[in-house]
Amino acid sequence: MKTQGNLEGRFGDRKDGYDAIVVGSGYGGSVAACRLSMAGIKVCLMERGRRWKAEDFPTDGLKLISAMRMDQPSGFSFGPKDALFQVYEQNDSLAAVACGLGGGSLVNAGVMLPTPIRARRNPKWPKEWERDWDICEASAAAMLRTQNVPVMFPIANVMAEIARAENEETFDNLIKLSINFDVEDSPSNSMKLQKMNSCLACGNCLAGCPYNAKNSTDKNYLLLAIQATGVFGTVKILFQSQMRGLRLPKTLGSGFSCNGNSVAYLARSAAPLSGHGLNRKQISKLPFQERPGPSISTSYTSSSGFTIQSAVIPSAYPNLLFKEILTYGWPTGYWFFHGIFDKLKYMIDFKSTEAIVLNAMGYDEGDGNIMLDKNTNKICFSPPYDPLLPRKIETFQKLTKKLGGILFMTKYRSTAVHLLGGCNASLDSSTGVCNHSGQVFDPETPASVHSGLYICDASLIPCSVGINPALTIATAAEHVSRHLLQDIIEFNSKRGINFDILAVDRSQHFFADKNLDNNHSSNVLIKETIKGYVGGMPCVAYLKMKMNPQNLKEFAEKNSFTGGSHPLLRGKVGGYMVFRAIEKDKLHIIDGEVDMCAVDCRTPYTQYMRLHLLLVASSSSKYILEGRKIMNPYLLALYAWKETTTLHVTFKKIPVNGAREKMMNLNGELRVSFWALLRSFMTLRGNKAGRFTYILLLTFVRTYVLQIPRGIHIIPSDSCHKPYPSSTLHKIKTEDGHVISCRQWNGIQNSRGVKGEKQLSPVLLLNGHSTESYWLPTEPHDLVRTLLEEGHEVWLLQPRFHPMNPANSFTIEDIGKYDIPAAISKILELHGMSMKIHVIAHCVGGLAIHIALMGGQISATHIASLSCTNSSMFFKLTTLSRLKMWLPLVPISMAILGKENILPLLETPKTCFRHWLLKCIAYCLPRYERCTCKECEIFSGIFGNTFWHENVSPTLHHWLNKYSSTRLPMAAFPHLRKICNSGFIVDSNGNNSYLIHPERMAVSTLYISGGRSLLVTPETSFLANKYMKLHQPDFQHERIVVEGFGHSDLLIGEKSYEKVFPHLISHIRVAEQEANGLVNFEKKKCSKEVLEWCDDPYEGYGKFGSWFSPSAIIFLFFSFLLALVSLLM
Repeated sequence: MKTQGNLEGRFGDRKDGYDAIVVGSGYGGSVAACRLSMAGIKVCLMERGRRWKAEDFPTDGLKLISAMRMDQPSGFSFGPKDALFQVYEQNDSLAAVACGLGGGSLVNAGVMLPTPIRARRNPKWPKEWERDWDICEASAAAMLRTQNVPVMFPIANVMAEIARAENEETFDNLIKLSINFDVEDSPSNSMKLQKMNSCLACGNCLAGCPYNAKNSTDKNYLLLAIQATGVFGTVKILFQSQMRGLRLPKTLGSGFSCNGNSVAYLARSAAPLSGHGLNRKQISKLPFQERPGPSISTSYTSSSGFTIQSAVIPSAYPNLLFKEILTYGWPTGYWFFHGIFDKLKYMIDFKSTEAIVLNAMGYDEGDGNIMLDKNTNKICFSPPYDPLLPRKIETFQKLTKKLGGILFMTKYRSTAVHLLGGCNASLDSSTGVCNHSGQVFDPETPASVHSGLYICDASLIPCSVGINPALTIATAAEHVSRHLLQDIIEFNSKRGINFDILAVDRSQHFFADKNLDNNHSSNVLIKETIKGYVGGMPCVAYLKMKMNPQNLKEFAEKNSFTGGSHPLLRGKVGGYMVFRAIEKDKLHIIDGEVDMCAVDCRTPYTQYMRLHLLLVASSSSKYILEGRKIMNPYLLALYAWKETTTLHVTFKKIPVNGAREKMMNLNGELRVSFWALLRSFMTLRGNKAGRFTYILLLTFVRTYVLQIPRGIHIIPSDSCHKPYPSSTLHKIKTEDGHVISCRQWNGIQNSRGVKGEKQLSPVLLLNGHSTESYWLPTEPHDLVRTLLEEGHEVWLLQPRFHPMNPANSFTIEDIGKYDIPAAISKILELHGMSMKIHVIAHCVGGLAIHIALMGGQISATHIASLSCTNSSMFFKLTTLSRLKMWLPLVPISMAILGKENILPLLETPKTCFRHWLLKCIAYCLPRYERCTCKECEIFSGIFGNTFWHENVSPTLHHWLNKYSSTRLPMAAFPHLRKICNSGFIVDSNGNNSYLIHPERMAVSTLYISGGRSLLVTPETSFLANKYMKLHQPDFQHERIVVEGFGHSDLLIGEKSYEKVFPHLISHIRVAEQEANGLVNFEKKKCSKEVLEWCDDPYEGYGKFGSWFSPSAIIFLFFSFLLALVSLLM
């Protein structure tokens, strides 16, 4: 075994010649050099990079930039050629490699994980490797001196807490690192050739260990010491050799994999991550276990097939690199404010927020390519397709919400540090470049090889490995070295390699963009570019719309009086989309339709622009994009610009021949910028372009200014009423003397249970204020019918705010103190005191049941489960609703009403002046959606819109306004105002008398919110779910947000029985099964810290921060500064 000095001397001595030349010193080249040298073979190791000592590694931003080289696709490069970090940018891809004696081992995290079984079962994996793979893997692990992480560092603690609270299937990978944690050398390490220090847990591994604690290959394999220059280096040299006459397979450069790499940066987290590397002064101030630790100390693999690791950011890495240059912020718009807040905190010496890097690895398709560009003499590459990328980004977003903060995601489709393939090991030259022993094929005959030419690095790995590939590369190199040793003794000829840069043609694939106006004389041709994010991933659509008026006479006769879409506003769409996260090539539109003024009779005041696109990719995959713009006459066209330029889209993949793959359903927004819109109008073509512009502007005037409804308005017939199950009406006198009612439906015991199963518990339904949400005679599927079909007995409470039993003077507290206890007492009177009751409550009914429970009016022992829709002990309103409650509208309304606090909503011949005046005021108040029904307008003027009209059938809409909600008891509004302004339940005097009693909420809960907020925001259910998990961890607590629904349409919507009711039924079933002892569900307990860190996963959409682009905000900010300066001068 030779010492380092002897080895260096021998490298410099060329008089005796060499038996082998090894090019490159990474995990592949160092293994080959070591094993050959140990066998007594003379080895020449060639490395382009320099030797890096511990004290040489960059420790600040300036030093790091000076140790970096950036290669641009244009041929422009900056930075020294032998820089430690070599970064390659290629269109929508970014790849980083290391250059130096030791290769990537110098600046990686040193994670050593065994090759997963999934990779070894890949059809591309050489079967010959399996014969001695485990032996070679053990040999490599021993040489690299892998060690377990001795303690749980802060990041590991945080990620473990989140994993425990996570419902998805993930498992923790036992990580071993090639890092020295020994305080003193143990006897097993007596063979070390170089004295190493112990890890100080500084977190700077990714910039190179400045304390000589990392077992990089220059400290093990190379100290004991064919082509092994890394993926790009090996392929480049072989391409150059091919240009000089070396016969090589056509597969050279193909089969390139990025190991499914995707990187993100999480900033502004409240969790104690300790995610920034420490300098020497900071290290001495912290105990070992409170330091950041090695760069990567945790690894979690999802059941979906990818691995997520959190990494510490070295102190030398500039944050600007992660926040602005290479990334975009999510939620969109918020990242700009984060930058301002962070800098202000730093300036005033506030406590800094935490940040970490998130790295995802998985299994890509391995269909990337590496080429040599003859114009620039540089390597070009196209990354492989990664089918799991949307899932990885979704996981990044979920982690961001659990840790709190802002997520900065890479702008590139592929950001890779684990490069594999390009010279794949295979059976013959038709499918690879080398055989399982690393010998390069001679394509003259399928299995013949070039004698003496070997590949021994990551480029021979034929597929993704799904985890950090360092140990896999070293293991493959061990295997190659074993066979190389046998051949090298017989191979006495020496061959040099010319490093002059040669070039080859880069194969490019172009799709002919079909011009929409080919073979047609279009009346109006529009070109439009829309950009945005779909599923949190950047997307750009280049559209060509042909608006061709066909059947003009038919349209004039059919739609002249309905305000429907003019034929010039309808047309065909062509062009393409660029969605690199889904497909690396363009998505071409093979069929598309657009309607710029679509009409829906349920929302006659709303104008829609609908877009339907069928797209196809070069991979033959097909996709559907559905988009629409929603334009409402809200607040005097205040939102007109945003609504007319924002396209809400849904992106779906069409399954191929019933393939079993997870349904892709991504949502997002695409926007037209001011300049893109101006360019569209400038390039407008066609003999009716002026007419088109005039008609389009006219529709906007009709929508936003004139506010004239569209469509045909027919009063629905009530002949479609479905016979309803018979019920019993119970009149109940409450403790304070008021008479309320409770309607009872007897259920039919279901036959799904086992023999001898107990009777199902009854269900008590609590409505919102003055409206019916459960008993809907016009609908074939309402909640009462659904529960009866399940076999439950159903009770519907009609309290003092119900139109049937209106009270002139009461508070919401009275509902909780008297009405609900009276109803529960009646049920217990019929079924016995041991009976438990399921409660489903909506809106104000939800507030009342929490008042009853937390106020001690009813005992949780009588409640089997509690489900609330858009309600809880918290009550968070939308901006307009909060403003209306903050303004003195309620006191003014009560003053107008005087002593008569019950407002009739139906038009009557004789209406008192006070009631008429209040209804006129309510009719004029702004609301998001307008309606042609006057009663609906008055009701929504008082409360705000309670449902999205498109979700509710016209028949039900007519029944609700004409037959159900006929009177509105308003006496409880002053108390409701106090609750709304507080944000949680308070007593009638505004005191917090209820939240201080969480011990009384010993019950399983389900909180449901609508994802498309109206009146109440999803924060209501988010806070309630956190509260219950914190104070009642021994019970099941769920929280659901149903996309597309607002407030009461969660219960009265046409699709509620498909999208909402199953959640309620499932929650009740689980409670029944637990009560009967049939199942015992594992309770996932959340720590208080995790609950404090996490943000609402549904927060951040459609709020102020996302309305404007950063450039617009910057312009407004500087305009404000300019105005301020001018005032002061």
